[in-house]
Amino acid sequence: MGEKTPGVSYERRYHVLAVLMVGTIMGTLDGSIVNVILPSVTESFKVDISTVQWVPMIYLLIIGSLLLFFGRLGDIVGYKKVYLAGLAGFTIASALCGLSPSIHWLIFFRAVQGLAAGAMMSVPFAIITASFPHTERGKALGINALIVSLGLSLGPSLGGLITSTWGWRFVFFINVPIGIAAVIWTRRALPKMKGQPGRIDVMGAVAAFVFLFSFLLSVNRFQSAGLSYATGVILLVALASGIAFFRWEKRTAQPMLELSLFRNLTFSMANISSLLNFVSQYIMVFLTPFYLQMVLHYAPREVGLIMTAFPLAVMVTAPLCGSLSDRIGTKVLTCLGAAICALSLFFMSQLTASAGSADVIWRLVLFGLGTGVFQSPNYSAIMGSAPEARLGIASGIMATMRTVGMVLGVAVGGLAIYAFAPTSALGETLLSSSDAALLIPGLRYAYIVGAIATGLASVTSAITGKTSSGDL
Repeated sequence: MGEKTPGVSYERRYHVLAVLMVGTIMGTLDGSIVNVILPSVTESFKVDISTVQWVPMIYLLIIGSLLLFFGRLGDIVGYKKVYLAGLAGFTIASALCGLSPSIHWLIFFRAVQGLAAGAMMSVPFAIITASFPHTERGKALGINALIVSLGLSLGPSLGGLITSTWGWRFVFFINVPIGIAAVIWTRRALPKMKGQPGRIDVMGAVAAFVFLFSFLLSVNRFQSAGLSYATGVILLVALASGIAFFRWEKRTAQPMLELSLFRNLTFSMANISSLLNFVSQYIMVFLTPFYLQMVLHYAPREVGLIMTAFPLAVMVTAPLCGSLSDRIGTKVLTCLGAAICALSLFFMSQLTASAGSADVIWRLVLFGLGTGVFQSPNYSAIMGSAPEARLGIASGIMATMRTVGMVLGVAVGGLAIYAFAPTSALGETLLSSSDAALLIPGLRYAYIVGAIATGLASVTSAITGKTSSGDL
């Protein structure tokens, strides 16, 4: 992976990275902002929570189901075309979301936005990997991780400010002028990257979509409804389509998912590590606001400020550890980072109903430090172990692992809430002392599960193929 990618100049590599930052921060901001506006959307359209939860869920489901397809498409037609189409589609869909006349139209337009976001999110890692020499790959991916953290940290506070000042629709409208400027800049600044000869694996794409969509949907339904008949049917569809997908991919001449990539031990273990770490991360970020608001009785604005401690810590450590991985390799850093995350979640499991804000903040900072140490070197390990002709597929696989991990993390957190919180309290913003005491064990068990998951990520990060300093 040390050779220069044909047709790609390294001279304007940081210009390329700057272009990608705009789309990255748009996507992360949109994901974190939308959760903040859901109460306002519920009130605006006079609907219940079970309906409005489809606004973020359909977005996540569509993205997770199409990342592999768009990654493969980028390998064939070129990464710039896929990224630019996704960016333009995301901008248009944002305007449509803001103009939605009903909750059902909003859900539909969020699905369209997810379709565009899937294209926009599937290839940036491939573009970065192709645009930077292996000696700077970790640094570049670390800067990208910093921008992701910046978007996540700004989202809650910016979303609250925009909603309280202009209304929830402007949370979507704000993407339009930024998106138009980003499309113009991307067309001019992003170099053309020729695709590799090939064809789209239509059967594989359909089977993969059905498999991933039904699997993620079954996880979401199990979170709220348990093992019902409908959940079981959806899970069976996921199982059948998953088997069909993998059997087809083994037989077809030009598969959408290059299964031979997983013969590379570093690639396989690094992706598993990423999945496990994102499970733990989303247990943390999903459950902790409930704990802060329902148990400790902090106001939403205070909750947002406290939660910012996590992404801010990632911002500090991710670029530094990305650069460090270019010099010392990735194994030590990924093992250490995942272990720090596990330690932080263990400490989170020891929180009580009488904890103060400082007790939560230092634990969030510790988790953010661990994530920053782990994330950039892990990305570098994955992309550095993939062949040049399959960077798009590798990028799509990595993004899919991230999305599946996010959904599983939220599902585990949701199970803890539904299993232990009193039914009468699930719709309450603040819990009484007695109800809070019932919720604390569920939070504790969920945090422990998260600690185990990222603890396993530390172990799988140690299982790699041959490595050299700064390259894999």
